[in-house]
Amino acid sequence: MAKSKERLIAVKPSGVKDESVTHLIHDLVRQIPRGRVTTYGAIAKVLGLANPRMVGKAMSQIDGKGKPVPAQRVVTSSGRLSHDTSHHRHTLLEKEGILLNGDKIVDFKKLFWDPGREL
Repeated sequence: MAKSKERLIAVKPSGVKDESVTHLIHDLVRQIPRGRVTTYGAIAKVLGLANPRMVGKAMSQIDGKGKPVPAQRVVTSSGRLSHDTSHHRHTLLEKEGILLNGDKIVDFKKLFWDPGREL
């Protein structure tokens, strides 16, 4: 019999469970250490989501209210920033000590944070 995947469930400080996918994704992204990056796909995999685009959609829904979500730390599987036309994410990553060559993370494999292994 195959084991079923355990799904992470976020718990608000009040103790109330918040099972919305967007909140789960945001909670996971908040755990990415400063100076490290992960991918849309790695987040989707650890949360058992069907498509990494669900993670991208959640990143686009950050409203600036509540606890900050460091969306700049989520990149493509090739180590590139996506949808950073204003270079805001680029600037934030550089402030964390991450070097970029254009829109690509330098030493991406070294800086990659795998939530499946590190949580």
